[in-house]
This record gives sequence, C-alpha cells and structure tokens, in this order.
Amino acid sequence: MSASEASRESALAGAAGAGAFSVGLLGFGTVGSAFAALLQERAPQIEAITGRRPVLTGALTRSSGSFHEILDGAEAIVELIGGIEPAREYVLAALASGRHVITANKQLLSQHGEELFDAARRAGVQLRFEAAVAGVVPVIRVLCESLAGAHVERIHGIVNGTTNFVLSEMAGGSSYEQALAEAQRRGFAEADPSEDVSGKDAAAKMAILARLAFGTPVHLDQVSYEGIEHLQTDDLQYARELGLGLKLVGAAERRDGGLSVRVHPAFLYSGHPLASVNGPYNAVTVESQAITEITMSGPGAGGPQTASAVLGDLVSVMLPPAAGGDRHGAPRGLGVSSPDPLPLVEDVESAFYIHMEVADRPGALATVAQVLGERGASIKSVVQHGLGDNARLVMVIHPLLESRLRDALLRISELDFLRSTPRAIRVIEEEFT
Repeated sequence: MSASEASRESALAGAAGAGAFSVGLLGFGTVGSAFAALLQERAPQIEAITGRRPVLTGALTRSSGSFHEILDGAEAIVELIGGIEPAREYVLAALASGRHVITANKQLLSQHGEELFDAARRAGVQLRFEAAVAGVVPVIRVLCESLAGAHVERIHGIVNGTTNFVLSEMAGGSSYEQALAEAQRRGFAEADPSEDVSGKDAAAKMAILARLAFGTPVHLDQVSYEGIEHLQTDDLQYARELGLGLKLVGAAERRDGGLSVRVHPAFLYSGHPLASVNGPYNAVTVESQAITEITMSGPGAGGPQTASAVLGDLVSVMLPPAAGGDRHGAPRGLGVSSPDPLPLVEDVESAFYIHMEVADRPGALATVAQVLGERGASIKSVVQHGLGDNARLVMVIHPLLESRLRDALLRISELDFLRSTPRAIRVIEEEFT
C-alpha cells in the first residue's frame, strides 16, 4: 500500500454513525489529501459548531473508488479533481441528486458556471466555491454576503500566489527561470506551471469574481489575459528607480458604461494596497462608493491553504438556516444575473511603462515624445541608462487607450535608432494613503 493510499484509508476509517454528516471526496491529490487530513483533525470542533460530525465516507482517486457509490453514501460532495471532465459530469449529477457541492475548480466555474448555478437552484442545494479564488481570502463570501447590497465599482487584486512568488523573487534579483524553479521546489508551482504563468488561472478567477460582483455572465474566453513569461529582471530594476513594483493583477471594473475584465502584469506605486503583498500571498481590493475600498489578503498557494477554504465551505453547508446556513443556494445571489447585464469593454485607458533599447543619438527622446504625443500620450517620468549604442530609455506615460499605445509602439519600433522592439507594461497610478 502506497503512502497516499494509507492516508486515504486512515481518513475513511471512521464510519458514519448517528449524528454524522457524510462527505464524499472526488480527488485525492495535493489538495484532496490535505482536505481529508484537515477534516479528520477538525471534526470535533466542527461538531461543536454545527451539531454534527463530518465524516469522509468515500474518496475517488485515479485508481480506486466508484463515483456512484460515493454519491449514494454522501450528503455533500467535495470536488477536487480539477479540469473540466469528468468533474462537470460529477458535479451536475451530485447537484441533481440533491447533494450540496463544494469545489475549488475555477476552470470549471469560469467555463460552465451558468449551467452549474442553474442546476443548484433547480435542486435547491448549495454550490460553494470559496477555494476557487484567492486561497483562504474570503472574497466570495464577502461579495455575496457582506457586500451584497453594495454597488461595486471595481475589484482588482493578486489572485495567483505562484506568479506573485515568482515576481517577488525576481524583484530580489533572480531571473525568471531561477524564480520559477524555486517556486516549484517550495511547492508553490506545479511541475507544469503553464496555467499560472500564462495568466489563465488568474483569468478564470476574475471571470468568477466579475460574475458575482456585477451580475454579468463572464466566461474565461471573454477575459483578456497576459502572463509573466516575457518579463525581464531589468524591467523590475529600472522601474524601481521610478518608484514602481511589479505584480500580476486581475481587474474587473465598470468602464465607459460597460465591464472590463482582464489580467496582466502591472506596475504599482508604493502607496497602493497591493504593492506590499509579496511571496505566495493573494490580495483582493473591492471598491465602492459605499465602502470606499477594502483589501483582503492571505496565503494563496499551497494544498493546506486551499483545503482550509474548502473546509470553511463545508461548515457553511452543514449549518442549519437558523445558524447562518442556507439550503437554497448559498452564497446569496448565486447565479442571479443583473436585469441589465453590462456589455464587455476591451479597449481601456491605462498608464504604461515603456522600455526601449536605443542608439544614443541627439533628438532620440524628442522623437519618441513626438510619436507618443501624436497618439495623445504624454510622458510622466523618464530615465536613461548607458551611452552610445547600448543606451536605454525607460519612461512612464500618462493614461491613454491601449489601442493607441499599440499604434505608437508600432511606429516607434520603425525608428532607425531603435535596436529592439519596445516593451510596455501597464501602470496602476492610484495610491491609497
């Protein structure tokens, strides 16, 4: 018997008895095994809170277990398989059978959320997914419950702990390759980190948050996202001279009568609440006229952290309605679309950091400024490094539409003193002090 099999058998050892709350687990990988261990450890405390003791009555792994047998013996299903199929099939079957479902599957929710929300409503059961976004940061609960009556203007944050750790290491001088290897060594990144570093993982999470905050169905393929693979350590070093630090930021906000949802690297000034969030931590800022802004932060990468959020959702479905539970589709407002959904907006204004490798010739900066000015941009700050053919111009420009920035960069790249294609990274100018 392998160590993982022994762990699973130990977790299943306590058979459900009188007063027990039976839990079926789908998936026994890093998060699944951490959840099983945490459930066993915390069962007495949960019983004191809810009046019933949660017991793991079945676990589906790649090599053992029957979904239908696990479903038959469970009052709630915890889905930690990941991916789309068979997770979608299993979750829909569990909801249709009247079981509550807890999942950490952000890809499933971002691509098939409407179908799952409808199934939960029809069955009158709960679909909980706090662990799908920002680790232990309770942003789902806050949006759907504490801020249910707020008119949210913007949500933006660091929702991927892997990339935040990598960028923190790069800020300290490591190369991208070195930082990623360290993240993998410490368990913050998967062996295949492509979904994290490409921005796809964060994009799925922002689709979920946009759906909840603005009542507008947003799917993963409607989120514009960029990753961190192309970033250079010298960009972080030069930007530091301009008072900037780099994060992979997800944003969902009202813009020009519509909704913009995107993920991209962004430089922040030190007064921004996300600027000091380092390592494998997540943080989400919610802005509304009623509350100004609140920022929530906590660990975002790792099996135990995700397992803790899953366990919190399990406690919620176990609570009777009088104690704060809701047998008819918590979180409140789940899957309820706004009567007037917002159209999605793609072309938005932003400030930008621009890095150019140039031959140091008289009038080079003036020429670049002229090209930018013709597209409606003006320079906020600039520094120059090196001389001769190894000079670099690094600047921050005031906000302009992204489409105009692309046009300007195309024109600048054609100038005869440019030695390589210019690099541009967005800058978030707000500072909350």
